[in-house]
Amino acid sequence: MTAAERAQAWLQSPYDPETQKATQALLDEGGDALNDAFYQDLDFGTGGLRGIMGVGTNRINKYTLAAATQGLANYLNQQFKDQQISVAIAHDSRHNSKPFARQVAEVLSANGIKVYLYEDLRPTPALSFAIRHLNCQSGIVLTASHNPPAYNGYKVYWSDGGQLVPPHDKAVISEVRAVKPEEVRYDANPDLIEMIGEEIDQAYLAEVNKQSLSKEGKRDLSVVFTSIHGTSITLVPPALKNAGFEKVSIVEEQAEPNGDFPTVKSPNPEEAEALNMALEQAERIGADMVIGTDPDADRVGIAVRNLAGEMELLNGNQAASVLIYYLLERWKEQGRLSGNEFVAKTIVTTDLIKAIADGYNVPCPECLTGFKWIADIIRKREGEATFIGGGEESYGYMIGDFVRDKDAVASAMMLAETAAYAKAQGSSFYEMLIDVYHQFGFYLEKLVSLKREGMKGQEEIAQMMEDFRTKTPSSIAGEKVISVLDYQSSVQRNLVDGSSVEIDLPKSNVVQFVTEKATKITARPSGTEPKIKFYVSVNDQLKDKADFAVMKAKLERQIDSITKELGL
Repeated sequence: MTAAERAQAWLQSPYDPETQKATQALLDEGGDALNDAFYQDLDFGTGGLRGIMGVGTNRINKYTLAAATQGLANYLNQQFKDQQISVAIAHDSRHNSKPFARQVAEVLSANGIKVYLYEDLRPTPALSFAIRHLNCQSGIVLTASHNPPAYNGYKVYWSDGGQLVPPHDKAVISEVRAVKPEEVRYDANPDLIEMIGEEIDQAYLAEVNKQSLSKEGKRDLSVVFTSIHGTSITLVPPALKNAGFEKVSIVEEQAEPNGDFPTVKSPNPEEAEALNMALEQAERIGADMVIGTDPDADRVGIAVRNLAGEMELLNGNQAASVLIYYLLERWKEQGRLSGNEFVAKTIVTTDLIKAIADGYNVPCPECLTGFKWIADIIRKREGEATFIGGGEESYGYMIGDFVRDKDAVASAMMLAETAAYAKAQGSSFYEMLIDVYHQFGFYLEKLVSLKREGMKGQEEIAQMMEDFRTKTPSSIAGEKVISVLDYQSSVQRNLVDGSSVEIDLPKSNVVQFVTEKATKITARPSGTEPKIKFYVSVNDQLKDKADFAVMKAKLERQIDSITKELGL
C-alpha cells in the first residue's frame, strides 16, 4: 500500500474526528510529510516503539500504542493462561506521556489484565524495580529517553524486570504486527487499574541505599544536581539524602518536569551543553561534582574537578571504569569477593572495565549494546553468581541486581559516594581515574554519531553499514587490521591466518575492526534514534602518572587520525 492508501484508512472509525482531520490535512499536503507519517508501520523493535508523535502509522499516537498494547496483551494471555496477569506502567515527563500511559493501562484492563499504574512520572529504573517487587509478568514505560521533544516511546519489560529478550521479543513483535485496528479493545475495566506511588518509592529507595559501601566523606562532598526537566527529580534527591549527602545543590531552573526541555538543546547528559547550567552553578558555589540525568533517569553524566581544579566532564567509559574499580576495591577490602561474583559490559564499552575485572579475578562477560542483555546475563546466572555492577559507554550503569536496567538513581548515589570516599582519602574522583589508567592501562574512546532522518536516512545508514562490512581496510592510521567481527553473521574473521570463529551472541547489525595494537573501531545503527554510530577505542600503557597529560594528548591525536582516515 502507498502512504496515501494507508492514510485513507485513518479517515474512518475507530479513529476520532480530530485524528481524521489531521490525516486529511496530511493527504492534502502530500509529499514527504505524508510519506514519512504513513509509508510504514512504526517499527516495534526488540525493545518496543520509539518515534515522532503525531498522526500516522509511522508515528507515536494513541492508536499505534493501543495496537502495540493489544499485541502484548494477546501474548501475555497466551503465556500465562488461567492466572491473573499483572503489568506495571510508568511514564516520563514528555508531552502526552501521562495520557498515553493511561491509554495503555485501559487497553490492558480491557483484556482482563491487572495494571499497576504510577500516579505520576517516575524514573525508568523504578518501573523495572516495581515489576519484580509486585510480581508482575510484564511492565511498560512511556518514554523516549533523551530524544528531542517531538519524540515519545514505549518500552516493554518482562517478569525479571529486564527489557524483552529472545524468545519473548520476537514473539511479542509477531503478535503486535498481527493486530488489526478493529481488534484493539478499548472497553476499559477500571476495577483492574490500581494507582501506585509512595509505597513503591520507599521500597526502591531502601534497596538503593543498601548498595552503599562507605559513609566516608559524604557530609563534606558538595554536589550540584540537575534532572534536566525529567523524572529523576522525584527520586535522586531523596536517594542522596538517605545516603548521607548534605551538600546537594539542585539546579532549580531545570528541576520542573517539562517536555519541552526549555533550557537545553538536547536533554542528553552525553552532550556537554546539557550540563552547562549545572557547571555554572558548580563554579559559583565551588562544588566538587556535577550530576545530571536524562528525562527518564536511566543515564547519568558527571563532571568533577581535574588536576587544575577545573570542572571537567567525564564520558561514560571513564565514569563506568572508576565506578567498577571502586566497587571491586571496596568489595575486596570488605572481604566480599568469594570468587563467585561478576561484572558486565557491552561490546562497545571500554575494554578498561575488563582489564580492571581481570585484576580482581572477577569475570566480565560481554554482551550486545543495551542493558537488556546485561539483565539477561544476570537472569541466567541467578542463584549461581552475584552481580556487582555493570556499565555501558552511553552513560548507563547498574549497581546490584534489584533493578534490571540502567539506573541513574542508584548510579548517581554511588558515583557521589566514590567521589566522597576519594576526597576522604585525600584524593579525588579524577585522581582515581588516573590511578586506574596507571594500574590497568590508559584507554581512551570517542563516539562519532551521524544523524540520518526519514526513509532516505534509513537507506543511507544501511549503505554505510554495508560499506563498512564489505570494504575492510588492511590498516587504519598505520595499524594493521587483524580481526573483523560481524555480529550480523556471527563470524569473527582472523585476517592474519584466514581462520574464523563463531561469535556466541545474538545476531545484531554491528561490525567491529580490531588492529594489532588492540585499537577497536565499531559501527552500528542506533536502536533508538535515526543515527549511525562509530566507536573508536585506543590504548597504551601509562607507566608514570606524571605523564598523564602527554599520554592523553597522544591518544587523542591517534583517535583524530583514525576518524579522519575513515571520513568521520
